[in-house]
Amino acid sequence: MKYWNETFECMPRDQLREVQLVRLKQTVDRVYAQVPFYRKKFQELGVGPESIKSLDDIRRLPFTVKDDLRNNYPYGLLAEPLSQIARVHVSSGTTGKPVCDGYTHNDLSMWAECVARGLAGIGADAHSVIHDAYGYGLFTGGLGIHGGAERMGASIIPMSSGNTQRQIMLMQDFKATILTCTPSYAQYLGETMRDQGIDTSKMTLKAGVLGAEPWSENMRRNIESLLNIKAYDIYGMCEICGPGVAIECPEQDGMHFWEDFFYFEIIDPKTGENLPDGELGELVITTLAKEGMPLIRYRTRDLTRIIPEPCSCGRTHRRIERLQGRTDDMMVIRGVNVFPTQIESALLETGYVEPQYQLIVTREGSMDQLEIKVELKEDFDLNSITELEDLKAKIAHKVHSIIGIKSKITLVEPKSLERFEGKAKRVVDLREI
Repeated sequence: MKYWNETFECMPRDQLREVQLVRLKQTVDRVYAQVPFYRKKFQELGVGPESIKSLDDIRRLPFTVKDDLRNNYPYGLLAEPLSQIARVHVSSGTTGKPVCDGYTHNDLSMWAECVARGLAGIGADAHSVIHDAYGYGLFTGGLGIHGGAERMGASIIPMSSGNTQRQIMLMQDFKATILTCTPSYAQYLGETMRDQGIDTSKMTLKAGVLGAEPWSENMRRNIESLLNIKAYDIYGMCEICGPGVAIECPEQDGMHFWEDFFYFEIIDPKTGENLPDGELGELVITTLAKEGMPLIRYRTRDLTRIIPEPCSCGRTHRRIERLQGRTDDMMVIRGVNVFPTQIESALLETGYVEPQYQLIVTREGSMDQLEIKVELKEDFDLNSITELEDLKAKIAHKVHSIIGIKSKITLVEPKSLERFEGKAKRVVDLREI
């Protein structure tokens, strides 16, 4: 199965833009009439539903930021009465009030459609067995994949996260063909199976749908080698509709975002000005078909670029590049913006190390210091002091060439860094600023 909904996935661009404009007008009408927060914001800018005559007019509308969602927690941004809200999800953050989102039955159906399109694109069908190791519950990952799998008639194993030994046993026993989880957990599963002598080439796994955290191309190759699969990136967030907003196709060259359901912009994170396709900036999303909690120009804080060139897979929906980090969790070290994925890529290019690392930022006097702890591969000769020092120097040089900052490299023994079954926690910032 190449497409789930070929009519929409391969719709000519001019028709797709017509659909977007109709749905944008409907969404603006909805929030202006039913969400006091947006009505006030629009009035402050002197705009209203009548202001939207073309897609370019979206730039006249206000941004929505995460604090707006927190300040209106839990139901202040709903555009439907609570009696019409079929499900509530909240973000996986651990500080302050969570970000909350409400979904009508139609919203859940739209979300399942998005996921089904993505799963079909990577080869899933009614005969697939999907091992869903994203967290279930308030986090959108597990139930998001679950809905899409059910929509397409696949068999779903609602495993959720944790209990790695049981995960491996059930993947083998139930003959799973697709694994869905975070990249860091897929890496951990692969390492565990390798250490247990499990021959993954004899398993039925064929693909992995991995998201919820940034990861590098080198990490993809490592996961694909460990699990003997093709690994695909997927994107989503609680505020919009969880996983499925965008997903890679078999080309593995950017994630298609479903433009009939979402309008994407890339802005300069400092000025808020729109950037042309191809330039790196902050991703801004407007929902076009959401009923429960539509969002207008939501600033995701995710950094990426839009790929305007047509994809050879035949889908007409544009793509975004792999996320390069976030504007609100990037490290600023000595005035330089540094993202963990940049360092991860440098580490894996040097060889002899695993994609298990920790970045520790401290301040000595007025100077920031970066220490990178990284695990050695098991076949590295720990007794060779010369080789250890040579590898440290090689890693330090590679990292410096990419981020422009000198760092302290600490090589640690295999399996000595903490593993995470959800999102990996890579950064420890100990600065007192």
